[in-house]
Amino acid sequence: MGRGRTTDGGTFRSLRVRNYRIYASANLVSLTGTWMQRIGQDWLVLQLSGDDGTALGLVTALQFGPTLFLGMYGGVLADRYAKRRVLLATQTLMGLVALVLGLLVASDAVALWHVFALAAALGSVSAIDAPVRQAFVSEMVGPDLLTNAVSLNSTIFNSARLVGPALAGLLIGAASGDTAPAFLVNAASFVFTIGALLAMRPGELHPSRRVARARGQLREGLAYAWSRPDLRLGMGLALVLGTFTFNSQVTIALMAREVFGVGAEAFGLLTTCFAAGSLSGALLSTRRTRRPRQRFLVGAAVAFGLTSIVCGLMPTYWSFAALLVPTGAAGLVFSVATNSFVQLGAEPQLRGRVMALYFTCFLGGTPIGSPLIGWVAERWGAPWGFVLGGAVAVAAAGVAAVWLARGRRIRLEARVVPPRLQLHVSPRAVPPPAVRAAAEAASAEAPGTQAS
Repeated sequence: MGRGRTTDGGTFRSLRVRNYRIYASANLVSLTGTWMQRIGQDWLVLQLSGDDGTALGLVTALQFGPTLFLGMYGGVLADRYAKRRVLLATQTLMGLVALVLGLLVASDAVALWHVFALAAALGSVSAIDAPVRQAFVSEMVGPDLLTNAVSLNSTIFNSARLVGPALAGLLIGAASGDTAPAFLVNAASFVFTIGALLAMRPGELHPSRRVARARGQLREGLAYAWSRPDLRLGMGLALVLGTFTFNSQVTIALMAREVFGVGAEAFGLLTTCFAAGSLSGALLSTRRTRRPRQRFLVGAAVAFGLTSIVCGLMPTYWSFAALLVPTGAAGLVFSVATNSFVQLGAEPQLRGRVMALYFTCFLGGTPIGSPLIGWVAERWGAPWGFVLGGAVAVAAAGVAAVWLARGRRIRLEARVVPPRLQLHVSPRAVPPPAVRAAAEAASAEAPGTQAS
C-alpha cells in the first residue's frame, strides 16, 4: 500500500457523518444547476456577441475577478463568524442572481451588459462563499476525514459537471437556443443547499476557535502563508495553472464553435467528456488520507500540461472529445492534491484566511488568463489556447522542481557537516528556517559546538 493511502472506511467514508451527508446530497443538486448556468451563460454570450472569444473571456474574468479583491475578506469572515450562517447568506444571494438573469432572458429583455453585470455580482458573492465553504468542510467531518471529504467534494463537483452541461445542452436545444431554462433551474437548485444547511445539527459540528475582530488579520494570514515555503509552492502552482491552464470554459466553447462548428448539444457533450475525466480523477483521489507530497503536486502539474497540449492538437471532434477525458482527470488530480495540501498544512485558526488566499491564487488569475487565452484563440486559432496553457503548466512545474531540488541539496549539506563544525550552506542559497533549526538542535546535542 502506498504512503498516504488506505482502504480503511472505503471511498465514501465521510458520508457516514450525517451533517456532511445531507450537505453533499444537496450540493450535488445545486452544483448541477451551477454547471447548467455556466453552459447557458457561455452560450448566451456567444449569441449576443456574435461568437466573440474576447467577450467570452471577459465575462469569465468578471465572474472570477472579484476573488482578487474580496477573497481574503471572505477568509476573515470564515475565521471570525459561524460559517454555516455565512453560507446561508451567500447561497441565498447567488440564487437570486441566477433568478434575475433567467427572468431577463425569458422576457427577451437581456443585453450583453446585463450578463456582464450579473456575472460580476455572482463573482462577488462567490468570492466570499468559496473560502467559507472550503473551511466549513473540516467543521462537518473533522480533521481525520478532511482529505476524503475534500476529494468527495471534487467528486460531487465533477459529477455535477458530468450531468449539468448535458442537461443544459438538451434544454437549450429543446428551447431552440433559449438559455432561460438553464438559469431558472439553477436558481431553484439553491433551495436544496439552503435546506441542508438549515437541517444540520450544530452540536455535531467541529467548529474551530473563532478569531476575535481585530486589526491586521488580513496581514496576519498573508504573513503566515509567506512564512511557509510549502504553502508558497502550492499556491504558486495554483496561481500559474489557474491563470493559464484552467480555462476550459473558454477553450472548449471556442473549439466547439470555431473549429468543429457544432451546436449547443455537441458543446455540452464536450464539456461532459472533460467532466468525466475530472470525475475519474476525483475518485482516484478519495483513497488518500494524508497530505500529498510536494513532488506529487509537481508531477500532477506536468501531466495536466502535457495532456492539454496534446488535446489542443487533436484534428477531429471525436479525437478532441476523447482527449478531454485524460485532460480533465489530470487537472482534477492536481486541483484536489493542491487543495488538500494547502488546507491540511494550515493552522485551524488561520485556515479560512489561508484557503481564501489559495482561492485568490487559483481563481484570481482568471481575469488575466481568460481574456488572454480568448485573445490568443481569436488571433491564432482555438487550439492554441490549449497549447499555450499546457506549455505554461509544464514550465511552471519545471521551475518548481528546480526549487525543490535546490532545497533538498541544502538540507543534505546540513546533514553531512560534522556537528563540531559550523553549518556550511552553499552561497547560492540562504538557509531556510528548517535548516537553521536543525543546526541549533545539533549544537544542543554536542556541547561546546556552535551553529551559524
